[in-house]
Amino acid sequence: MGTAIATALLDDGFRVMLLDRRGAKEAACRLTGETLGIEADVTDEASVRAAIEQVDATWGRIDALVNNAGIEPPHTMENLDLESWQATLQVNLTGPALMMKHCVPLWRRQGGGRVVSIGSRVWLGGGWTPAYSASKAGLVGLTRVAAPELGRLGVTVNVVAPSFVHTPFNVQKADPGFVEDYVGRFAAASPLGRLVEPVDVANTVAFLVSDRARNITGEVIHVAAGTQLAPAIR
Repeated sequence: MGTAIATALLDDGFRVMLLDRRGAKEAACRLTGETLGIEADVTDEASVRAAIEQVDATWGRIDALVNNAGIEPPHTMENLDLESWQATLQVNLTGPALMMKHCVPLWRRQGGGRVVSIGSRVWLGGGWTPAYSASKAGLVGLTRVAAPELGRLGVTVNVVAPSFVHTPFNVQKADPGFVEDYVGRFAAASPLGRLVEPVDVANTVAFLVSDRARNITGEVIHVAAGTQLAPAIR
């Protein structure tokens, strides 16, 4: 999904910085356009600060921040592992907070910016991993606190909340029989009868960081083929 988002932004004329713990430079090289790959850990404040400083030194501004890093270790309430719980909240919630924090000086200097964080329909409940659902609900709360504060600097802050996205990563990470069944249940639960594709999320992100969305802030935009209206899908 990150590749689709980066491609959409490059197509719209953005220069794109990719930040990841590993493989960021290689991923940047695979894209067509002006890109920068930085290997950094969004859960480590010093690493985040250094990455933002590198972008500032290279390009002098950050017009849009897309928080897309995320993990989803499998667990239930009964077998919840504290280490996995803390790691999930660190990546999915603390990471976006640190990224926004260290972009603020640039936004103040340049007079505005955009933030789009990738959430999930499970912020409403019904997910199968408590830590992931809690982190995505927390991301909505963070967004609605950040939007009025950063709005005074001309920054909009929103969440894009997909359902199950049909990516190779999601399809390959579990037992094929389970995935086939799960995908079928998602498609059946959708009023549109289909799954969400990476390009659907990417197009929504591209809209929210554009001037066409300049008066949209503090919102959760569901890109879920209507499954956010369905009962819990497990």
